[in-house]
Amino acid sequence: MAIGGFFNALGRNIASDHVKNMGISVDSISKVVTLEEITVSGIQRITGMGRMTEVHEGIIYSGKKNEVLILDSINANTALNNPRQVLGRIPGSNYSETEGGGFPSNGIGFRGLNPAQSIETNTRQNGYNITADLYGYPESYYLPPLEAVERIEVTRGASSLQFGPQFGGVINYILQNGTSDRPFEGSFQQTTGSFGLHNSYLSMGGTDRKWHYFAYSQYKDLGGWRPNSQVNQITGFAKVEYEATIKLKVGLEYSLLRNTIQMAGGLDDAQFNQNAHQSVRARNWLSSPWNIVALTAQYQLSENTSITLKSALNISARNLVWRNEDGGIQTPDSISPVTNTYVPREVEHEGFVSSTSELRLLSQYKLGNSHQTLAAGVRYFDGYMKRQEGGPGSTGSDFDLNLYGGNYENDLSFKTTNLAVFAENTCRIGNNLSVTPGFRFEYLRSAAKGYITDDASDDILRVNRSKNRNIPLAGFGLQFRTSSTTNIYANWSQAYRPTDYSNQTPVGVSSKIDPNLKDARGWNADLGWRGTVRNYLNFDVGAFYMAYNHRIGIELLTDVNGNPYTYRTNVANSVHQGIETYIELNPVKMLTGKSKVGEVSFFNSLACINAQYVNGQFRGNWVEFAPNIIDRFGMTYAIGRFSTTWLISYTSRSFADANNTRFSPDAAVGVIPAYQVMDWSASLKIRNYNLKFGVNNLADKRYFTMRTDEYPGPGIIPSVARSFYFGWGARF
Repeated sequence: MAIGGFFNALGRNIASDHVKNMGISVDSISKVVTLEEITVSGIQRITGMGRMTEVHEGIIYSGKKNEVLILDSINANTALNNPRQVLGRIPGSNYSETEGGGFPSNGIGFRGLNPAQSIETNTRQNGYNITADLYGYPESYYLPPLEAVERIEVTRGASSLQFGPQFGGVINYILQNGTSDRPFEGSFQQTTGSFGLHNSYLSMGGTDRKWHYFAYSQYKDLGGWRPNSQVNQITGFAKVEYEATIKLKVGLEYSLLRNTIQMAGGLDDAQFNQNAHQSVRARNWLSSPWNIVALTAQYQLSENTSITLKSALNISARNLVWRNEDGGIQTPDSISPVTNTYVPREVEHEGFVSSTSELRLLSQYKLGNSHQTLAAGVRYFDGYMKRQEGGPGSTGSDFDLNLYGGNYENDLSFKTTNLAVFAENTCRIGNNLSVTPGFRFEYLRSAAKGYITDDASDDILRVNRSKNRNIPLAGFGLQFRTSSTTNIYANWSQAYRPTDYSNQTPVGVSSKIDPNLKDARGWNADLGWRGTVRNYLNFDVGAFYMAYNHRIGIELLTDVNGNPYTYRTNVANSVHQGIETYIELNPVKMLTGKSKVGEVSFFNSLACINAQYVNGQFRGNWVEFAPNIIDRFGMTYAIGRFSTTWLISYTSRSFADANNTRFSPDAAVGVIPAYQVMDWSASLKIRNYNLKFGVNNLADKRYFTMRTDEYPGPGIIPSVARSFYFGWGARF
């Protein structure tokens, strides 16, 4: 029954792959799929995007807003991790496209939250944390290459109870797992493209009795659209699992990133309007070596109860040498006629050592005649960060992190300890209604020790401070089945975000920082209707409301001499509310079931967002980086083994500061104009071989998605112009 439901929900081609991995032949279950009563397990979808069922891999999703993106069903430029073509299907997703500044780790934000470096989003890989510090430094430098990703799971709204207190939800990259029916299977993919793109991907995996393994390596070399924006990158991953008994499985995983990034810097408005391709910085470099070791274990206590453990150790760093931005973008980085050299650059270094362990329990039980599900767990996080900034760098142009003639201006050690316990219980009332109350309690201790240099007096100031927090969070969810494949969902949960290290002691930031920043608190709520209709319609229509108090943002102020400057502070409380819809329709399957001339399907991902400040001096102003409309329309044509997708993406105007400044000499603030971008991609599969090709930014639009007061700017970071790519690969 369960296999039949899984088969029917995913479709014959997709299900056959999954069933094959379970060791069951497609022919052996072909008779089962004709049964009328089915139980759907796993992921409900029709083509590229779907959603988790009520319980999935030890986590309760009943009543929660969630999406799942299946990568092998989506035409996209995975060699460049193009976010529009993959994550663009998620309504309300907004991106900080920093590749044009030489910084390829594009960030993502939802529902009007800041997308820069995905700081509002809990970023995971295979269910464990991959950021440097959950609270002190939540920025994403390492992301797995999309060529290695099987699916992407996104949970919003009520994610704060089982994953953490963040406002922006969770994005979880699930990597491919390798074959389960033979000792070895390999694949390779080669991609070339515009602006010197060369990308090589190689993977292998297999199963031998109780042992299972998977590994990949990726090498990427990109010259960059703008001058001074080259990237060299090596990414790798290896996993081995051992099935000790029928009840116990243990695994070990290792992820690696090595890169060298030249950052082209930001532009002011006049420079962008004159020539968005130009770069006025040639000596800015960054590297972020990343190492993650993860231990996983699954134990089946009984038929209805299981325990999972995911423990990750992160030993990583971020190294930066750049032209000090004192004086702003308008100050040229030129050779002095007096010294016959450039001015010295500034060196920054951050080292991270952190560990995150999550132990989860899932239990299915009966209370009277009603089936219940309990999900509970505990998380322990311990993080150490060494931050050194303001070091006197070289007058050269190469990637040189050595100090010349002095020590770092600031040298601080940060320590974060977090202990969290959480529980949710799904109470089923009758056959259609379920109620899921939940609770989470967080203990957080943060400490800083070291010294900083006062900008005004050059005095050395000693720092030795700590802060403890006890954070209770509550929430609940409702889900009502309107049919076997559709349901109405609702949820409400509290959220929390402490001030991070970047706000307390900023690195490479041109803004002044309020020394009395407060932590942000608030809550999320969702209400919607979602589901599938046979094999031709997939939909999710809902509304959301988010209260975000003590929001940290940027004000534009003026000093005593009349010069403008930006100030990072708790600007006000904000409310984000709106409508999110996703509709995917295959009219051929709806009308005829099958066509000899191929099939055409359409999808539309639309979000209407109203994000405004509701108190203080900015009452009625729009929240930064919060466009009112994000609309993406895609059309896919498929025949046989050929598939092609055309995508048009529209994002309305937004602002970079709480003042809603339209123009300023300081390019870190101002309007981010509306933009519309088209992408085209296609793929052809011939036996075990494939060809992939396409064009990003088909109309060659000049636009940008962010202004920033820090690297890879400050200023406007132009998005990449029209680019072509072509790839070929094989599985063997």
